[in-house]
Amino acid sequence: MNAAEIRALDERYVLATYARAPFVLERGEGAYLYDTEGRAYLDFVSGIAVNALGYGDPDVRRALHEQAERLIHVSNLYLTAPQAQLAQMLVERSFADKVFFCNSGTEAAEAALKFARKWAKVRFGPEKNEILAFSEGFHGRTMGALAVTPRPHYQDPFRPLVPGAKFATFNDLASAEALLDEKTCACIVEPVQGEGGVNLATTEFLRGLRQLCTERQVLLIFDEVQCGLGRTGTLWAHEFYGVQPDLMTLAKPLAGGLPMGATLLKEEVAETVAVGDHGSTFAANPLVCAVAQVVVNKISAPQFLEHVRRAGSYLEGRLLELQQRHGQIRQVRGRGLIWGLETDRDVTPLIQAGYEEGLITCKAGPRVLRLLPPLIVGQAELDRAVEILDRAFSRL
Repeated sequence: MNAAEIRALDERYVLATYARAPFVLERGEGAYLYDTEGRAYLDFVSGIAVNALGYGDPDVRRALHEQAERLIHVSNLYLTAPQAQLAQMLVERSFADKVFFCNSGTEAAEAALKFARKWAKVRFGPEKNEILAFSEGFHGRTMGALAVTPRPHYQDPFRPLVPGAKFATFNDLASAEALLDEKTCACIVEPVQGEGGVNLATTEFLRGLRQLCTERQVLLIFDEVQCGLGRTGTLWAHEFYGVQPDLMTLAKPLAGGLPMGATLLKEEVAETVAVGDHGSTFAANPLVCAVAQVVVNKISAPQFLEHVRRAGSYLEGRLLELQQRHGQIRQVRGRGLIWGLETDRDVTPLIQAGYEEGLITCKAGPRVLRLLPPLIVGQAELDRAVEILDRAFSRL
């Protein structure tokens, strides 16, 4: 089938909840994608921070094929080795004592919110049930996660929302302190806000938030669905701040492109969750867990993370040079290999111009161009992306 035929099928049969790019993708290799017409695109979206190892990683392929020949799915009524082994890997590489597996980032957020409320109910009673979240945050689109995602265009069509959410200003510790009261059971925050514009938390803010949550017996939840697992140059984005959460949500890159999410939690929280309190039919089946073990092993290697930091530092320098040449760029912000270019206008024409020259980027709000290359990206590919962006800005 050609691109036009595929587009026609999509328009006829798929619910129109996405604004699609004008091409149809067919295969990928390394940091590149190829459409049905054979055209190559340098991918600086990575499936929205999912394809951390790029396309066609041989170890991911091997794990996928070997596990598919053994066992794909049995449900969580039964034990399988890949799930237990992956949980051990995540716990040993993090602050956590236990892991709950699910299928996506929004499910990981739902689980974290449920576990926080259960912990508070057991420890303090039913009145301690409110969740504090922050401006420009994004935690998902299911009803619980949506309730702590303060975006009118996401929330308004689906009101009334799940009650109990309240919002402070990101990076404003005083606004958080004013709302962290005896009714608050948890505080959820992204160390680096992805969808909200690639906004970095300050060290003062996260450390102060940790102290306040401890003093007021509130659980601190870090949402690292987009910024976690190596994206910022450390395995966990919160490592940069020297702060640990009580729970953490993961998803996007965890299983190399297969659907997987996880909620990591400390024993104090885990011991309040009982059999039957939460569950998932498909979560952590042997296939996704076998692939996720490969991904976690690769990304957590010190030399891999050092590559991300070097590549991120180089990209930062190139983007700052770009800002000097183009007055439309108001700010360059990011860490590791998650970057946002805040501009003085809608970035849609920039994205379209990139498509024309073989570069895939995306938005983080109407005026922020977001760059999320695979973590394996090389210097030549970073240079090519910046050169295309240079021409795109010149065309505006």
